[in-house]
Amino acid sequence: MKTVVHKSDSRGYANHGWLQANHSFSFANFYNPEKIHFGALRVLNDDVIAPKMGFGTHPHDNMEIITIPLKGVLKHRDNMHNTWQPILPGEVQVMSAGTGVQHSEINGSNDEHLSLFQIWIIPNKQHVAPRYDQKQFNASDRKNKLQILVTSMDQDHEGSLKIHQDAVISRIDLDKGKSFEYEIKHPNSGVYVMNIHGLVRIDEHLLETRDAVGITETDRFTLNAEDDSGLLFIEVPMHF
Repeated sequence: MKTVVHKSDSRGYANHGWLQANHSFSFANFYNPEKIHFGALRVLNDDVIAPKMGFGTHPHDNMEIITIPLKGVLKHRDNMHNTWQPILPGEVQVMSAGTGVQHSEINGSNDEHLSLFQIWIIPNKQHVAPRYDQKQFNASDRKNKLQILVTSMDQDHEGSLKIHQDAVISRIDLDKGKSFEYEIKHPNSGVYVMNIHGLVRIDEHLLETRDAVGITETDRFTLNAEDDSGLLFIEVPMHF
């Protein structure tokens, strides 16, 4: 098993006043030649957005964009929907930018900060028709077991959102003292594990809150929770 550890304080950080942004990979003004991407995973941003603030209308193309609100209320609007769409914690949004989409994202609360992860995955199909979807996932369904959020369009998996890439995005909430074995779905894939909160050991690595590890060259690995912990798994092709 090959691992690369990204400690939380090694991420790119930008304080824009209304936006506190942490970048796991090179993004905007943060550039690290060793952190361009992890396989098809291009972006993992950990953002905190002030009340009533957000990103004005801006374009994307040929990218699979997954947004996971953790706290607060996100509102999204794009040129496929002229009305604001709320996305709440527990929900996940996917957007295939394809041939091009214009969208806006704002904090929909007047007094509460918004915290979210946004993931960009390089697609396996270019210039597809833009699309948007979102779904609610119950926290109880990831209690000490894997909850699959996103899978490939080509995979026959009920209940997950779909993107144009052989990727699997999932979460688990582990109680202190619990272990879990993650099985990698595709032999060409690696898994980027973000410890959302808590304290988890993977192999010899101890991950604190917002630490991450990229895992390749294995078909499975075991996590041991040394505190109540929540984890995000992003499994992607390493060669694409």
